[in-house]
Amino acid sequence: MAVSVLSDKLVFPPVREAEPDGLLAIGGDLSVPRLLLAYRQGIFPWYEGDYILWWSPDPRFVLFPEELRVSRSMRTLLRRTAWRFTVNQAFSQVIRACRTVPRAGQDGTWITGEMEQAYIQLHELGIAHSAEVWQEDQLVGGLYGLRLGRVFFGESMFSLRANASKLAFVRYVHQLQAEQVALIDCQVYTAHLDSLGARMIARSRFLELLRELTGEAESARGRSGH
Repeated sequence: MAVSVLSDKLVFPPVREAEPDGLLAIGGDLSVPRLLLAYRQGIFPWYEGDYILWWSPDPRFVLFPEELRVSRSMRTLLRRTAWRFTVNQAFSQVIRACRTVPRAGQDGTWITGEMEQAYIQLHELGIAHSAEVWQEDQLVGGLYGLRLGRVFFGESMFSLRANASKLAFVRYVHQLQAEQVALIDCQVYTAHLDSLGARMIARSRFLELLRELTGEAESARGRSGH
């Protein structure tokens, strides 16, 4: 099946048309309306070279906050660390670090300058959020993503100290759970998040949860008059 090439029209092909690896479409832009449309439909962008690629993998890697696994060593770190945890205090610094901090086994990053600016714009609109870990006044770890309804879509994390990104993730999941977030999208498998309790679910189930938890199901019923 050929991968769709997006035009200026704000529309995506059905996710069932995605390739086995999850690749659905190529092209388009990173405007706020297109990004929001994508996430609400279970689609997210990655760059490859000069091209925006849109993905919807099946199965989908997610974390249900109540299934978070915190190791004994992490619980000890949470109790004893002098690191400081904050939310939305340094979004631009976090996404820049996610873009620039080297990662083991990777030659580069999919976060381009265009993506950085697009997500900063989403943050300014109150849609994208960051969590930060500080050692005194130095940012040593963090993550960012999008919040739509009761779903948090995790995008990337970084760490300058051992366990700093894991601590940011654990503390932020606890906060999201307190705020009634019921689903965290982790997109694709990583051993790091697997160790914290993330697991695969069928894309069809993921899409059902999106409709329910972002309010799309209620909106659809309202538009149909029911």
